[in-house]
Parts: sequence; C-alpha cells; structure tokens
Amino acid sequence: MIGKLFGAWLGEKAAGRHQGAKGAIVGYGAVALARRSVPALAALSLGGWAYRKWRDKRRAHASYPSEATPSSS
Repeated sequence: MIGKLFGAWLGEKAAGRHQGAKGAIVGYGAVALARRSVPALAALSLGGWAYRKWRDKRRAHASYPSEATPSSS
C-alpha cells in the first residue's frame, strides 16, 4: 500500500505542475508493473547465470577423442 502511494506521489511530482492526476496514474502503474516484472527478471537472470556456470563447467572437462585434437606440426 505504501509503495502504491509513494509511486503515485512520485509520478505526480515528475509529471509537473499542471498534470498531477496523469502523473499519479503513471506512477501508480509503474509501481504495479515493477511488482510483477522484477521477480520474473530476477528469476531469468538467476537461470541464465546458472546455465552459464553449468556450460562453462561442462566445456572445461570435455572429453574429445584423440583424433579430434589438432596436430602439432
């Protein structure tokens, strides 16, 4: 509740002197959008980090056949 009020107040201040209600609505909407998107963004970031760690670990211990190594001539 406090976040919604703060977002509306901040939106009203950002909109300017003559567009208070419009700014309040935008601020309220920004808070609602952030509440829904931040957890999803955090989950995607964590998943990407875990995938990269897994892939790097897998590539570091790759076992290739001896024919696949380049010759040293």
